[in-house]
Amino acid sequence: MGNSQGSHRAARGSGRRAVETMEYGERRDHGEYGDHGGRRGLGAAGEYADHGERGERAPDPYAPAYELREARLPRQGAGGGVGDGRGGRAEARRAARRRKGAERPEALRRLLPQALVVAFLAGGTSAFVASDKAVKLSVDGVPRTMHTFADDVTELLEDEGVEVGAHDLVAPAPGAALASGDEVVVRYGRPVVLTLDGQRHRVWTTARTVEGALRQLGVRAEGAYLSASRSLRIGRAGLALDVRTERTVTFMADGRERTIRTNAATVGEALAEAGISLRGQDTTSVPSGSFPRDGQTVTVMRIRGAKEVREEPIPFDVVRTEDPTLFKGTEVVVRAGEAGSRRVTYFVRTVNGVRQTPRRVAEEIAREPVARRVKVGTKEKPASVAGADGLNWSGLAHCESGGRPGAVDATGHYGGLYQFDTQTWQALGGSGRPQEASAAEQTFRAKKLYVQRGASPWPHCGGRLRG
Repeated sequence: MGNSQGSHRAARGSGRRAVETMEYGERRDHGEYGDHGGRRGLGAAGEYADHGERGERAPDPYAPAYELREARLPRQGAGGGVGDGRGGRAEARRAARRRKGAERPEALRRLLPQALVVAFLAGGTSAFVASDKAVKLSVDGVPRTMHTFADDVTELLEDEGVEVGAHDLVAPAPGAALASGDEVVVRYGRPVVLTLDGQRHRVWTTARTVEGALRQLGVRAEGAYLSASRSLRIGRAGLALDVRTERTVTFMADGRERTIRTNAATVGEALAEAGISLRGQDTTSVPSGSFPRDGQTVTVMRIRGAKEVREEPIPFDVVRTEDPTLFKGTEVVVRAGEAGSRRVTYFVRTVNGVRQTPRRVAEEIAREPVARRVKVGTKEKPASVAGADGLNWSGLAHCESGGRPGAVDATGHYGGLYQFDTQTWQALGGSGRPQEASAAEQTFRAKKLYVQRGASPWPHCGGRLRG
């Protein structure tokens, strides 16, 4: 503004000085100012004439002829002078015309450049005033009013050294034409690392405060937790902001349902806000350090646990040994097996009163097991027994034991198909107990007994042998 006004004043001052110079120069060139006190003045013929001591001013060359006539004529004495008066007057007029004709082109030559300067200054001032604009520029909230010759917004920002990037806001848009009275607004973008309800985002905002950024980003902040004050100013470098909006969370604990509104960062914090405490091994259905979601239902699990010690049997092994004295299919138990035992410690847990599957935590051997030893016959079975073949041995077996080789009577003294007692069985060459032998060996021993004693060993069922 100051520069343009100074330019106007300089132009107007230059014009006045140019006019004043021309007028002053013209008066000086025309010899308007004479030399008084007896100095020389400009004569009628263009030569210096002596006016004497009276100091008379030189005659004006542009004065009317009748005024010049007396002034330019040489003085004559009483007795006459140089030529007659009429010839002298004519000569004076001619000299004046010649002088005037020579002086006018010279004056025009001096006036023309000065007139052109005045015209240029006047036209430049008009163009200067027409291209000058008064605009308001607001950069990041700092307004300035200025005069500019810029034609558009881009040129204005370049002139003022304002650099903008992809995340900055410029209104009107760059390239828009400028007119006097316009307002140009520049807002710089600021990076914000926003953690919203546990989710991390990197965003840009042109707001200068936290509250403005929340509005611009559309974040619902009523009742929310903010890691920074709403009024905090955001610098060009940006900031990190943690926002936890208010959510509805329901807790199921001790048979009751509790619903709260919270902006807690973890389920554990929300649980404390609900007035629910965990004791011992109590836990929740979701990790206590997880982020509580809106509408989430969390179950509190009351856990009680105890240790139980149980004695469990250890099965014995069976060791089989071949015996060539026994018929094939015959097995004789030499030593009965004995099961061992171990003490096992379990941790038994109940969740909200419901018993869970016990978890084994320790064990120790209480008694070692004893292996069972068995002799296995490898001797070939006899084909027949003379005097006993052809009898109804299946009928006898069905009558004595129901046809079951391992049958044992109620007293425990008789066993097998034919209900041998152990003493008789071993006397016939059998090993162990009769019910442990194969059906074929039992029939073979029964035939041998029949040859020795007939059907008398089977007083109730012996008649079946021939029936």
